[in-house]
Amino acid sequence: MTRTRLGSLLVGLVGLALLATPVAAQPSTTAGLINGLNSRLLYVAVPITILVEVILIYTVLKFRGSDEPAPTRENRRLEITWTVATAIVLLFVGAASYGVMADPDVTFTGGVDEIDASEGDVHVQTVAYQWNWRMNYETSNITELTASDIDTNAIPQAEGLEGPVIVVPVGQDLYFTTASDDVLHGFAVPKLGLKQDAIPGQENTIKTVANEPGVYQGYCTEYCGVAHSNMYFSVIVVEQDTYDAFVDRQTGGSDASASMTAPSGLGA
Repeated sequence: MTRTRLGSLLVGLVGLALLATPVAAQPSTTAGLINGLNSRLLYVAVPITILVEVILIYTVLKFRGSDEPAPTRENRRLEITWTVATAIVLLFVGAASYGVMADPDVTFTGGVDEIDASEGDVHVQTVAYQWNWRMNYETSNITELTASDIDTNAIPQAEGLEGPVIVVPVGQDLYFTTASDDVLHGFAVPKLGLKQDAIPGQENTIKTVANEPGVYQGYCTEYCGVAHSNMYFSVIVVEQDTYDAFVDRQTGGSDASASMTAPSGLGA
């Protein structure tokens, strides 16, 4: 295989990655974006790695007996080929990464004023403290929700769960505002692609849309003291009608679509 063909192969691999089918059946839009990016980058990285290793092994075997190796001669065509190929790879990585990082479901830069409860948006404030969580719904009158507050006959997924719980519907915009009462904590739900630092005196909001009903484990990702390992919680994703019934039950039959209340602050 000539050097020109090697360069063309590298460019072709990048082209195939651009046309690669996105990862399907993801539990959330955030997870889909992140996993899709990882797959596209993998489609490029694996063939390049194999190609480089083959060339390296070939070179070692071919020239292992050279007692008087000659210096490499200048080859402008090869230098230009590899420079262009490398630039194409870097441009692909940059463009693919920017398309994901700029998506609000990965890096939400808006404010809570964009959240519209009348459209079905759900906004949960997750307040971390040593060593637990308070889950407060800013779009309905639900505070400090735990597994013991949930009727398992209506939401059987809550059976056997303990500690703080978040219940959210499928297919709606979900917003999680993180805050901390004391030290640095971390809000993370890996299978949903969610992770955000909980910083004292600061509120940060992330956004996603859940695609698959189920129970997703969440926990603190920042070491925050001796009972750090106790800071786990669960996110239960249910169908919309189940969620509406849950809200009515928790609020005593109040309208779950009422206008969003003002954020309750760190101590709510």
